[in-house]
Amino acid sequence: MPSRGSQPEDGAALSSADNSTPHKEDLSSKIKEQKIVVDELSNLKKNRKVYRQQQNSNIFFLADRTEMLSESKNILDELKKEYQEIENSEKTKIKK
Repeated sequence: MPSRGSQPEDGAALSSADNSTPHKEDLSSKIKEQKIVVDELSNLKKNRKVYRQQQNSNIFFLADRTEMLSESKNILDELKKEYQEIENSEKTKIKK
């Protein structure tokens, strides 16, 4: 399930071009992972149960499928937005 640790940081887009490349690759892999989560949740049957892992532990709690799906989509949108900001900042640095 999606973790809260994948939330974008506010100052991440302000890093230098050298530091943004590994961050950009990391974001890209997180986006791919989140797309899979969203796809899996959307293809589940209505009667299937979904569990959320407690952060930093091996404890799972029953969660609402639609809530998890919408939360996962929101996380995906945030990751895509941050990735786009990094790409845009790299393009403006190239133009200068």
